Amino acid sequence: MLIESLFHHAQRQPHALAIIDDQGQCSYRQLALMAAGFAKYIASQTNFGRVGLLLPSGRGFVASFYGTLLAGKAVVPINFLLGGAEIAHCIRDSGIDTVVTIPQLAGAVEKMGLKIVDLTRLPVAPEAELPSLPSTAADAMAVLMYTSGTSGLPKGVPLTYDNLQSDVDAAIAYMDFQTRHKFLGIIPLFHVFGMIAMMLAPIQLGATTVYMSRFSPVGAVKAIREHGISLVLGVPSMFAAMARLKEASSDDFKTVFAMISGGEPLPATLYEAFRSRFGVTLFQAYGMTETSLAISVNTPQQQKAGSVGKPIPGMQVVFLDDEGNASRSGEPGEICVKGQMVMKGYFNLPAENAAAFTPDGYYKTGDIGMLDSDGFLHITGRKKDLIIIAGEKAAPAEIEQILMTHPGVAEAAVVGMKDASRGEVVLAFIIPREGCSPTLEDIREFCRQQGLAQWKAPREIRVVRDFPRSPTGKVLKRVLAQSAGE
Repeated sequence: MLIESLFHHAQRQPHALAIIDDQGQCSYRQLALMAAGFAKYIASQTNFGRVGLLLPSGRGFVASFYGTLLAGKAVVPINFLLGGAEIAHCIRDSGIDTVVTIPQLAGAVEKMGLKIVDLTRLPVAPEAELPSLPSTAADAMAVLMYTSGTSGLPKGVPLTYDNLQSDVDAAIAYMDFQTRHKFLGIIPLFHVFGMIAMMLAPIQLGATTVYMSRFSPVGAVKAIREHGISLVLGVPSMFAAMARLKEASSDDFKTVFAMISGGEPLPATLYEAFRSRFGVTLFQAYGMTETSLAISVNTPQQQKAGSVGKPIPGMQVVFLDDEGNASRSGEPGEICVKGQMVMKGYFNLPAENAAAFTPDGYYKTGDIGMLDSDGFLHITGRKKDLIIIAGEKAAPAEIEQILMTHPGVAEAAVVGMKDASRGEVVLAFIIPREGCSPTLEDIREFCRQQGLAQWKAPREIRVVRDFPRSPTGKVLKRVLAQSAGE
């Protein structure tokens, strides 16, 4: 389950091209042997059941991922874009003692008392026979992935072999992905979107993936054109950057079978711009880490503009009102989901789990939506108070806590503000302390010093005398969010 595909293709089509990355080309046999060598090495380095991967996208991540599973351990992908405090929390919470990384990223963890495995210095294993595969229980944890939550600290999402395999199977069947397709990997593999759609799915198919360790619109369009890419999955801000390229034309996208947008809402203007300029339809999808990625997706076979597609096979969806009752047909409600691909609960967070699921086992997404008469899902709002920046989630509470430790800030309230390139950015409303006049530059530098990720720092601040409040004194974020667009 899950890892068999890599070694199956290594035996049946050993010379088939698996990966193209910054280091060149890698066949399925080469990749499988790298994973097998890594499995032996990592088993000798740690007795712990989980291993951290702090790596860019490419063969190194893929071989380390499959090698960790082959060694009977779970993978803990670490988002290297997080701030130092968040990375430290992920490491403490996951209980790992070993992190696999490269020199360019090692600085984020080198002072945490961990065993650091430098992937660039591992001994090169000689040609060898492919290993026998372990027997793994379907409900065993394969990946412990961290995602930002409303509390501000990243939350661990245990994804089992069954969770991941069922989602991969459903996505391949529903989207009609084929071995002949070439995937472009522009979403980092530490993200569930990248891991499922740009690693597990293509390897199950025996297809080729072209990885970019760092996204650039010029590089992405060049890769599509030169490698004959047929499948591109990204966040809207990536597609917007491509659309702004003056030199790009429809000829660059003539090999594309599907371009799938997820992670944040797809602006209608971007959807239309891509269609009119390049003759390409962006298919909007909807999912999250807690559901092993896909909940619904538009496909070349069935699509509706403005929707996030139809629920994938095996995904049960219901809509609940504020009292937990089913919404009336055609009326919006909180989207709640159940299925093989949905996690059983957060890691080490029993209180969160009690609030995250309905009594009959549906996961409460925090998003508001409805199904139309044709069965397409529409997202109409967000119940959870999160800001989605280029597909990454930022918790206002986390940012507010840091802002209110600034010596010049008495109170702070954070909301999302629409942004053409990133979907949303952070807008901070600040009540200054008497005699203080904090500037945006002061605030951003202070956030950086406190270990907050740069993309979470306020893009704009507005100094106010007081906040709109309820009769009980609660800050009315809804009113602030409305003023953000004025």
